[in-house]
Amino acid sequence: MPDFDFSVLGTREHPTLGLDTFGDAPLDGAPGNHPQTLREVVAEAVLADRVGVDYIGLGEHHRPDYAISAPDVVLAAIAGQTERIRLGTGVTVLSSDDPIRVYQRFATLDAVSSGRAEVQLGRGSFVESFGLFGLELSDYDRLFAEKVDLFAALQREEPVTWEGTVRPPLVDQRVYPTTAAGRVPAWIGVGGTPQSVVRAAQYGMPLMLAVIGGSPAAFVQLADLYREALARMELPELPIGMHSPGHVAATDDEAREQLYPHQAELYTRLGRERGWPPYSRLQFEQAASAQGALFVGAPETVAQKIAWAARTLGLSRFQLKYSVGSLPHEQRLESVRLYGEEVVPRVRELLSGS
Repeated sequence: MPDFDFSVLGTREHPTLGLDTFGDAPLDGAPGNHPQTLREVVAEAVLADRVGVDYIGLGEHHRPDYAISAPDVVLAAIAGQTERIRLGTGVTVLSSDDPIRVYQRFATLDAVSSGRAEVQLGRGSFVESFGLFGLELSDYDRLFAEKVDLFAALQREEPVTWEGTVRPPLVDQRVYPTTAAGRVPAWIGVGGTPQSVVRAAQYGMPLMLAVIGGSPAAFVQLADLYREALARMELPELPIGMHSPGHVAATDDEAREQLYPHQAELYTRLGRERGWPPYSRLQFEQAASAQGALFVGAPETVAQKIAWAARTLGLSRFQLKYSVGSLPHEQRLESVRLYGEEVVPRVRELLSGS
């Protein structure tokens, strides 16, 4: 198997700058919401490709407020209308999927996109997929641990012999199609669990940090833990990425006023499911502050904050989750345009002088 060139995913010197979406859909009960949202996601990704964004990640969910349950299908539609943008997930819920089918789908996407596919693997912060596919939540950790182990074996694209407890064993089994680069690159997405960070290092997979609360600076220990684990195993440095929510508009005030009502509605609704108090304006302003987890503002504001986070954590990639609740499609498109045309080149300029 040829060595994979991880630099295509980004380096500290030349980080890749991407966008994420879950296909957030309005909850007004209209039957066309999900189909329309999915078409809007494709249009937003096509624009992202045109304005110079490096990566588009689609998150997998199985609930009414998010339209994307089959990211690979939507990514294939995007692949047919784009030329350069890398295509992946944020995340694929591997715990409730079959690693072989995931590998086959993304190897296929890699072929039809001329080598632009990757996948980010996670346990999932929502659990609807477990009951939907007949899995027990009590097996949450075991399912992910064994399925990552199998996925890592599949990445070698050689005959696989594997045995676990969550599926029948494999004996000298080949999986097709294979890829031109020798593997489908896979990141491990983590929300703050040290065990998951070490697991990513053990399998030689890049690390994606989901920073959706607090400050990115609080994740320095996890980034250091990952690099230390790689060093102990005598593995080369691998990319570390970061995913955070945000929104870009012409001015700081416009960006905040556009985003706040949708952010508040979404977080309050999700909070009711998890026993959290209603989302407040104070929480929003704290998150939107210079070192908070919300990247919202004018292009210069967002670029300065991304550059700070990249230096602080030693990032090889930053991904902005640009769709929040029922934020209108037109505002999402403008956010994508400003991100690609103004934020991305400005971040590169700022980091070139680091």
